[in-house]
Amino acid sequence: MQRKAYVSGVAALLAALLAGCTGSSADGGSTDDSNPGDSGTTQATAEPGRYRTLPEACGAVSQDTLDLLLPGIREMADEAQQEKAYEGSATLTYDTDRKVGCRWKVESSDATDHLFVNFDRVVSYDNAVSDDSEAEQVFATKQAAANLPAPATSGPDTEESPSPSATPSDSASASVSASASTSPSGSSSESASPSGPPADLQPRTLDDLGDEAFLNDVLGGAGSTARQRTVTVAFRTSNVIVTIQYEEQPTTIGVVPDSKEMQDRARKLAAELAGSLGG
Repeated sequence: MQRKAYVSGVAALLAALLAGCTGSSADGGSTDDSNPGDSGTTQATAEPGRYRTLPEACGAVSQDTLDLLLPGIREMADEAQQEKAYEGSATLTYDTDRKVGCRWKVESSDATDHLFVNFDRVVSYDNAVSDDSEAEQVFATKQAAANLPAPATSGPDTEESPSPSATPSDSASASVSASASTSPSGSSSESASPSGPPADLQPRTLDDLGDEAFLNDVLGGAGSTARQRTVTVAFRTSNVIVTIQYEEQPTTIGVVPDSKEMQDRARKLAAELAGSLGG
């Protein structure tokens, strides 16, 4: 009787052990220590931007480019003054990994030139939004604030034809205006519409710079004063937004800074900075 009870107890114990080993996986459940509620619920985190730091703004512009944009530097006889002019002035910032900038101001015999370069690194604080997407939204707001005109369409219907009412004297006046003399700094008497640059130099988006870019060109002042022109080029590369603001104000009243020359200079600098960022 005792032996039979002992055998029955052993059999019951073995059956219980076998049930414990197989029961946890009978319904497809996991046998590891993971939390059941975590299965399939992990949310993907948006990718960080390409850039984690920013360059030193005052050192980002080459000396040759500064010579081009700020001709007055080459006129300086004092070497210490010239060196200081090349260095520029860093803008106040509290986080050089997020925002840096530099300003230059140089006077020449023909004009006063200002240059401002700014780098912004955009960071998204929403795990579902990437740094690039956040930077794209910031850049879109910046471009909208520039109020760029709608792109001009080309075609036979938009091509301008000579006015039938034009007279020989009108043609002569136009010829004289187009051949107005220019100053050594590249400024010229205003021969285009006083409201802005020619059609091919109007504010516009650029498709050959960074991920997206635009150019703005604003002419300020009245005809009786020295006209100040401001050319702005802004572009985005991944999560970094670069802004270049280039201004020139001639010393001679009635002289207008040349739009094409200033735009070409600003775009050259933009391409240089985009290349240094790898954009």
